[in-house]
Amino acid sequence: MKSRAAVLRGVGVDWEVTDIELDPPRAGEVLVRMAYAGICHSDEHFYTGDSVPSADMEEMMRAAGVPVPEWFPMLGGHEGSGIVESVGPEVHTLQPGDHVAVSFFPACGTCRWCATGHTYLCDVGADIYSKDMTTDHTRRRHVSGPNGVEDLMAMMQVGTFSEYVVASERSLVKIHDWIPLEAASLVSCGVTTGFGSGSQAAGTEPGDTVVVVGVGGIGMNAVQGAKVAGAKHIVAVDPNDFKRDIAPKFGATHTATDAGAALELVKELTWGVMADRVVLTPGVVPPDLVMVAMMLLRKGGTCVLTGMAKVSDLMVPISLPDMVSSCKTLKGVLYGGMNPREAMPKLLSMYEAGTIKLDELITRTYKLDDINEAMRDLRAGNNIRGVIAFE
Repeated sequence: MKSRAAVLRGVGVDWEVTDIELDPPRAGEVLVRMAYAGICHSDEHFYTGDSVPSADMEEMMRAAGVPVPEWFPMLGGHEGSGIVESVGPEVHTLQPGDHVAVSFFPACGTCRWCATGHTYLCDVGADIYSKDMTTDHTRRRHVSGPNGVEDLMAMMQVGTFSEYVVASERSLVKIHDWIPLEAASLVSCGVTTGFGSGSQAAGTEPGDTVVVVGVGGIGMNAVQGAKVAGAKHIVAVDPNDFKRDIAPKFGATHTATDAGAALELVKELTWGVMADRVVLTPGVVPPDLVMVAMMLLRKGGTCVLTGMAKVSDLMVPISLPDMVSSCKTLKGVLYGGMNPREAMPKLLSMYEAGTIKLDELITRTYKLDDINEAMRDLRAGNNIRGVIAFE
């Protein structure tokens, strides 16, 4: 079937809205008619090339026996929600008409990581940048171009910048049909990753001082996570006036323009003890920021690295003596350390109860044809979250 979609053909090339061809779902797969798709910085990383290894790095990967994905052409989008149109054989949890939110981490439920409650590390996730489906390792998505018909790599194995999505059942989570699909689209990535980073992954406890550096679509939800966890002081750090101004609505108690300014503020707030938790959620994490973040921490504190750095940034300045003598922790986090099938319904329940805000996160809604404008707004910091509406 044909589906209107946004395709990225290379680094620095504008997104192209075009017709793609989707094969019918096979065993374990589902066809979803999309309602909304979120605009996330992870898609932007491919436009800028921050997530694409250089030719030299790819050569090193091959020499080490590491598979190198075929990055382009790429069907973008990994956040979203929609309604099940049809299901393939051996699909047991979904049926036509079900409302679903997309999970950008497919989870098998049986590997070591899933069995121990770490589904965000599922072995199936190793294939999220493959053009092959995770189900039977054949291909479903195709696009015509200068080189004829090419297979598409779908972002995170879903590719939500499309009117229709063919994905593994493992990548979809059923939700209540009374939940607004616009709000549900946000728990695919931004809300869950941010909320978990500011609460569960950071280990935030009542009375803590938490610093969140970068309060866009991920960081603003880290602020919400810290608030729900009972933090006393929540410092939202961002150079963007609009984001700092709106952060208190989501739970921030203080704001700062940059991490350096936050140092003096946190020192004053904590009588010199410093922050219990620091969460790094800028669009791109510069290596020097890690050093400042560790300086923001108290003894025994935890710094959560959620934002992505450029794939070429391999060296990070850090004071190892301070890390050892002050027993500080620097930890990388995926999906906020949360498990999609458990976390997404829980967060939507919290939204229904008024415990967290979702509707207020959406700054602007776009049509699919406006994808490049939406990406420019993302780069400019004009939105907390932009979403594409298909209906």
